Amino acid sequence: MYIEAVPNRNSPPSVLLRETFRQDGKICKRTLCNLSHWPTAHIEGLRGVLKGGTVIPAGRDAFSVIRSLPHGHVAAAVATARRIGLEGILGPDGNRCRDLTLAMLVSRILDPVSKLATARGLSPATASSSLGEALGLGDVDDDELYAALDWLLVRQPAIEATLAKRHLTNGTLVLYDVSSSYMEGRCCPLAKRGYSRDGKKGTLQIVYGLLCAPDGCPVAIEVFDGNTGDPSTLAPQIEKLKQRFHLEHVVLVGDRGMITQARITEDIKAAGLDWITALRAPAIKELLNSGALQLTLFDQRDMASITSPDFPGERLIVCRNPDLAAERTRKREELLAATEKDLVGIKAAVGRKRNPLHGTAKIALKVGSVLNTYKMKKHFDLEITDDAFSFARKTAAITAEAASDGIYVVRTSLAEDKFDNAATVRSYKSLSLVERGFRCIKTVDLHVRPVHHWLADRVRAHVFLCMMAYYLEWHMRQRLAPMLFDDTDKEAAEAQRSSVVAQAKRSKTAVRKQTTGLTEDGLPVHSFHTLLADLATLARNTITTAITPHHPLTVLTRPTPIQQKAFDLLGVRL
Repeated sequence: MYIEAVPNRNSPPSVLLRETFRQDGKICKRTLCNLSHWPTAHIEGLRGVLKGGTVIPAGRDAFSVIRSLPHGHVAAAVATARRIGLEGILGPDGNRCRDLTLAMLVSRILDPVSKLATARGLSPATASSSLGEALGLGDVDDDELYAALDWLLVRQPAIEATLAKRHLTNGTLVLYDVSSSYMEGRCCPLAKRGYSRDGKKGTLQIVYGLLCAPDGCPVAIEVFDGNTGDPSTLAPQIEKLKQRFHLEHVVLVGDRGMITQARITEDIKAAGLDWITALRAPAIKELLNSGALQLTLFDQRDMASITSPDFPGERLIVCRNPDLAAERTRKREELLAATEKDLVGIKAAVGRKRNPLHGTAKIALKVGSVLNTYKMKKHFDLEITDDAFSFARKTAAITAEAASDGIYVVRTSLAEDKFDNAATVRSYKSLSLVERGFRCIKTVDLHVRPVHHWLADRVRAHVFLCMMAYYLEWHMRQRLAPMLFDDTDKEAAEAQRSSVVAQAKRSKTAVRKQTTGLTEDGLPVHSFHTLLADLATLARNTITTAITPHHPLTVLTRPTPIQQKAFDLLGVRL
């Protein structure tokens, strides 16, 4: 039997219950009942029964949702990991440590918490999402996660070599920069006092260096003692590129505090590599004093290539950014004014009649505190005696310094026929991609800190885990860029710039997304974090019915247009 809608010429279709039978070798059909007067819901219910379904009695207990777990963000991250072959990069199939490692790095993107909290969120009884079930992990405890971290650290050289083979080639640019993170506790042997980039003075910290491909994709990371200077981290990276990654020649791009003259002479040249970096302020001052750099070069241009006997075999590309010059001038004037205001207060305290500030040591202590706050000592002449204090600006020195505002010099060993001036400056500025990686790893998404591990190898494994999480996030961001505030039309944005030295501008597409809050197809624009939160509202529901209480069903929430768009961009099929 079946239900058939028979069209009528001047009235709605007739809904008939029919059956088929064979008579004299022919297939015939007959109408058993006219259901046109039935409600649509009753007709569909009968249609389901005829197809082999079961009628569920009406009532509040017909369906029961016994568990509902956030699933959309899990599906997006896990599917992307499998799409880029991340499981194979981590290790062979059938290895539980591999599966636990994948779960930890996905958890780092979805909800960066401690290993104990991660274990609870993965176990079926205390799951905070569908991740544990999606990877088939079963019960998980924190000891297993620590064992997986130890396994990951052993695998780190092989994993980084695989990433390098995938993203680096001979002759390519390699971006390298260093950052630091403060530590919890005092027991880790790597934790030392050093220059804190987190603004946490007096705390123990670790230092780590990140190697990236030219597009900013992370390739390798290494952890150092917290008191390690930036230049000291360079030699291990060169050895890694040459020995472990088997790259005969690359162009190393690093900032002026990283690639110093000593490192160029002793490490980079000795390894047969090229470099792109920049000069520090004292070296630029020497160029100005020697006459090798003439400021009149920038009367009608913002970039010029020069040579100097102090840098044999190198090309110096001098750039002047008017916007940067104006900002430095403004900042200097504000600092000078703030310093003068506090010095005037000290001068008044020295000259007051009642309880004056007297004594050379006492006055100098107050003055030193002010100068240390604003770092303007070089711009003031001071005169301190037991009962007098005076100061004056060094006008000539301030004017001389202001003349070089906005000037920076990029230095490279590459010949101009291989890499022109604009390409060289653009490559140096691409270090911002590494800085973006540090922001994601440290604060925005992955939260490498607080670091609660005490064993040195566990700290190394934790930092490497965060780098691998960023590797997955980087690929997700590339695919989701049309839905994010990211600029998807960078070539057009670059074409808007008058020069590579000028301030970078966002394309019209990116500005439109930012001002309207909508994508080109009319959907709300998201940050990566808020888009993951939106995807998490797509739930994986476990349902039982009144007639099958012991046979639960799994039903996913229907995707919203935003979620479906994200899944389409990521290539995810629910």
